[in-house]
Amino acid sequence: MKALVTGASSGIGKDIAIYLSKLGYDLILVSRDINKLKETAEEIKTNVVLYPADLSRKENCFKLYDNFKNEDIDILVNNAGFGLFGNTWELDIDKELKMIDLNIVAVHILTKLFLKDMVEKDKGYILNVASSAGFLAGPILNTYYATKNYVTKWTMGIYEELRKVKSNVHVSCLCPGPVNTNFNKVAGGSFNMKALDSKYVARYGIDKMLKRKLIIVPGITVKLGLFFNRFISNRMSLKIVYRIQKKKIEKGE
Repeated sequence: MKALVTGASSGIGKDIAIYLSKLGYDLILVSRDINKLKETAEEIKTNVVLYPADLSRKENCFKLYDNFKNEDIDILVNNAGFGLFGNTWELDIDKELKMIDLNIVAVHILTKLFLKDMVEKDKGYILNVASSAGFLAGPILNTYYATKNYVTKWTMGIYEELRKVKSNVHVSCLCPGPVNTNFNKVAGGSFNMKALDSKYVARYGIDKMLKRKLIIVPGITVKLGLFFNRFISNRMSLKIVYRIQKKKIEKGE
C-alpha cells in the first residue's frame, strides 16, 4: 500500500503522513522544505520517499506526477496550501496568485492526473484538504475562502461523477475549522476560538475517508456553525465571518 501526501512537512499533512504509516502505508512526502520533510520522515516507520517541490509552480505538479505515476498510488492527499489575512485591495497580488496556484491549480492538476489512473485501475482514494471556509464567503481572508470553495465544490462534483459510473474510486474533502498548525503564522493572524489538535484532525480525516465519507468536518462546534449558517442571510453570514477574521488579526498583533 502506498500514499502520496503534499504539504507533509508540518501540521495536518505531517500528521496524516505519520498516521498513514501507522496504518501500514509506504509514503511519498512532498513539500518545499526538505529539512522539515526529513523531520517528518524520522517519525515514519514504513518506507518513505522525500520529494522537495514548490507546487505553486504548475510545471512541478506535472513533474511530480511523471515521477510517481507508475508507483501504484493507493491514496493521494492534497494538503499543501496557505492563506493571507487582509482587505482584498491591500494584499500583494503576487502572493495571492501564488496562493491560488497552490490551493487550486496544484490540487486540480494532481487530482485529475492521479484520478484518471485510479479510475482505470478501479481503486484508490483521494483526500483533498479544504476547510470549513469552503462553505462560506470570507471577508479579510477572502481569496483563501474562495480557493477552498473551489476545492470543496469541485471534489463534490467528482464524487457524484464516480458514483454515477459505479467506480470503486473514492474522493473526500476534509473541511476543518481552526487547527493548531503553522497556518496563522503564514497568514498573519491568530485564532480567537479553540483550535483542534492537528493529530486528531489527521486521524479523523483519514478514518472517515476510508469509510468513504464525502464531506469530513471534524469537531462539533464547526459542524453546528455550518449547519446554522444555512438559516441566516448572506449579509448576516458576511458580518459574522468579518467579525471573526477581524478578531484574528487583532489578536495576532
